[in-house]
Amino acid sequence: MSILSVFMDVPTAHKLEGSLLKIYKQDDDPDKIFLAYRVCLTHEGLPWVSLVVHKTQLQIMQDPSLNYEYLPSMGLQSFIQASLELLFGKYSLAILENRAGGVHTIGESGAFRLGAQFLREWRSKAQTVCIISSHKVFTTVLTHLEGCCVSTEMYGSVFQDIGFKVSEYCIWNSQNLFMDADMFLSIVEQIPSDCILVIGNIIDCKLTESQWAKVMSTMKSKQIFPFFDIPYQGLSTGDVEEDVEILQYFVSCGFEFFCSQYLSTNFGIYDEGVGILVAVTLHNQQLLCVLSQLSNYAQALWLNPPARGSRIITTILCNPTLQGEWKLSLKEAVGNMMLIKEKVKEKLRLLATPGSWDHITEQAGTHGYLGLNCQQVQYLVSKKHLYIPKNSRINFTCINAGNIDYITQSIHEAVSMKHLKEELLRTDDQN
Repeated sequence: MSILSVFMDVPTAHKLEGSLLKIYKQDDDPDKIFLAYRVCLTHEGLPWVSLVVHKTQLQIMQDPSLNYEYLPSMGLQSFIQASLELLFGKYSLAILENRAGGVHTIGESGAFRLGAQFLREWRSKAQTVCIISSHKVFTTVLTHLEGCCVSTEMYGSVFQDIGFKVSEYCIWNSQNLFMDADMFLSIVEQIPSDCILVIGNIIDCKLTESQWAKVMSTMKSKQIFPFFDIPYQGLSTGDVEEDVEILQYFVSCGFEFFCSQYLSTNFGIYDEGVGILVAVTLHNQQLLCVLSQLSNYAQALWLNPPARGSRIITTILCNPTLQGEWKLSLKEAVGNMMLIKEKVKEKLRLLATPGSWDHITEQAGTHGYLGLNCQQVQYLVSKKHLYIPKNSRINFTCINAGNIDYITQSIHEAVSMKHLKEELLRTDDQN
């Protein structure tokens, strides 16, 4: 008698690595280059790791008093405190008044999973999650990431799985090639009242004080709950304080909010997946209640967080000398990124590539837009074996001395072909 499997109707899932990465892996061309990796890379093409991390790891391994007991469900208290002080500053009102706290979360989406569950249960009026970021990711995730590799901003799917309706907005002005503050304002005015507003990495969106005041006023009147994403503090500008200035606006204006603080990227310990869900409330008593609920959710999801990554980060942040070395390594990494961007822009200028390329150096962080259209991107992928997402947002740290000439020459060809065709069409029309 045959036995039917309970899994007989389970299909193979679509891989979330994206069709672009899949095509790249299948390409046999020796000159192929993938320009959409998630991590910050060194000149040698290896994942960047802050040098102080290696020293700290050895120090921890050689500590005979190290305790391997399970961590509390909320994580090491010293880790939480050090991370909060990194995020807000040691003398922030939110910290001094004991109304900022956090829970150690696992992976890049762990904080969003925990926060989404809490908001679904305790903010029943919120039915919609609106995501504002420098680029759209969630939409492409729903279409199996066509033309794009997985990004850290995949949290839209987390909220949808919990039961929220998700809308996503991109504030990159592809026509004028900049992060558009007016688009940000317009989105805040248009989104529904009582929604949850997830604000991604928008450091290049320069709002004036009056624009920020308008954003705050609109969000308060519409009772919009902010949920920030800080995925790599310090790796945008090289300054850990400047990268989180947006949080200071909201703290000073008395907002309550959640924040996903992901710490693996800016320390270079990608495989540790260390994050925190930060909660800021109006009063300490409210914070204690919120943290108690989050602790229960964390226990149900993973019971106890892993210790190694948080120990490394805590050791560095609690030692002024090590913290100074770490901050210096961030400045050096960002300096190298900017040098790469400057070189790309200069080479395109020397090639007399049509258009302005100033937007390359005006964007902070590892990733940025090239400002190419779909046809130009398709040419680079199919003819030059340069694997770039359709929106032309690449990881500039994938560019190094060994490939920059080939990449810039290829971009020049892709852009020049378009302009040549347009010129020929204009000539034909005149004749």
